[in-house]
Amino acid sequence: MDQSINVIIMGAAGRDFHNFNIYYRDNPRYRVTAFTATQIPNIDGRVYPPELAGALYPSGIPIYPESELVSLIKKNNVKEVVFSYSDVTHNYVMSKASEVLAAGADFRLLGPASTMLKSSKPVIAVTAVRTGVGKSQTTRRVCDILRERGKKVVVVRHPMPYGDLAAQACQRYGSYEDLERHKCTIEEREEYEPHLDRGVVVYAGVDYGKILAEAEKEADVIVWDGGNNDFSFYKADLYITLVDPHRPGHELRYHPGETNLRLADVIVINKEETASLDDIGTVMENIRRVNDRAVIIEAASPLFIEGKENLKGKRVLVVEDGPTVTHGEMGYGAGVIAAKKYGAAGLVDPRPFAAGSIREVYQKYTHIDACLPAMGYGEQQVRDLEKTINASDADLIVIATPIDLRRIMRLEKPALRVRYELQELGKPILPELLARF
Repeated sequence: MDQSINVIIMGAAGRDFHNFNIYYRDNPRYRVTAFTATQIPNIDGRVYPPELAGALYPSGIPIYPESELVSLIKKNNVKEVVFSYSDVTHNYVMSKASEVLAAGADFRLLGPASTMLKSSKPVIAVTAVRTGVGKSQTTRRVCDILRERGKKVVVVRHPMPYGDLAAQACQRYGSYEDLERHKCTIEEREEYEPHLDRGVVVYAGVDYGKILAEAEKEADVIVWDGGNNDFSFYKADLYITLVDPHRPGHELRYHPGETNLRLADVIVINKEETASLDDIGTVMENIRRVNDRAVIIEAASPLFIEGKENLKGKRVLVVEDGPTVTHGEMGYGAGVIAAKKYGAAGLVDPRPFAAGSIREVYQKYTHIDACLPAMGYGEQQVRDLEKTINASDADLIVIATPIDLRRIMRLEKPALRVRYELQELGKPILPELLARF
């Protein structure tokens, strides 16, 4: 590899590893000298292991904080830097590009043609223009429709490998015992549990070539369940993208969400029941400007609340989906909407009670309103979240995460859950489109 081009891959423990595996791992033209990490806590300081890095990297590849990028470019004589994470503005991407160019390296993005794997089975991809638009409930809806038609469905989830990378290379989830065995974080459980509740097998991990080979053995149809606003790792026979009228204009301002908008065969405008007509119109106009071939489905995500009558007159602490209200930039989510709709006396601000790493979350994401993001990227953060909830002076806890937090922590206050599912409004509807598919 003496004549090879030195490369750094900028990532967040997901797209970066996939890009390496597909494009760089066995390519002697390049030498990947490092990964850098951001967005997710405690994922730097590790090594991409030799078992995954391949024969060209017998010692593996170190993972550094992104803050060291410029010094790494100079130290390792890096000629090319590959941006490989998601849910950031176009301005952010170009600012990083400017930083790289000024340091003396070229800046690169790898697109779908270079990184999508082709399956021998039909693939439906569910993606979005931003985090927190409603991919999860859309994926569940697609799976339900396919299973009603007698198809064996396997979901492949966008990666969340925050632990032992070698052990997480290819993971199959068919039961709650598998969640315990693989030591899943809250973020992983939020994505896997709703599928397991329906009897749907989920695959995830690091090596999506191996994952695809295993999923194909037991699937009639593979459903790609996207993460953030990243584009699919697999070439899709039907590409579904969600947009959010609560964030009009974001569909054209975020990377790589705009790519998903342009790739889409079907575009779902979600959450219309709580959005303004003007904002829905703005999103519709932007869709037609860049993708006038896509079928548009208008949809809602109605709330389902256990014991909603108990909300009335209570001071509540709302626990929202973590990624949605952190890097998804939503100040609140479904839990706050439910609390206000059903007569809560007020929202308890969690910040005075924030413990440890939760306090750091509020310092980093200053846009968050009076709600608590369900952060749980490791055991200590789960305990910090538990301490924060129990220290609050709320009468009631509203759990608006995809999982029941009471399964993994001890809450000292009464709690109720908010769930949401996708519901199409008018025509066309997903069953019609999937029947054609």
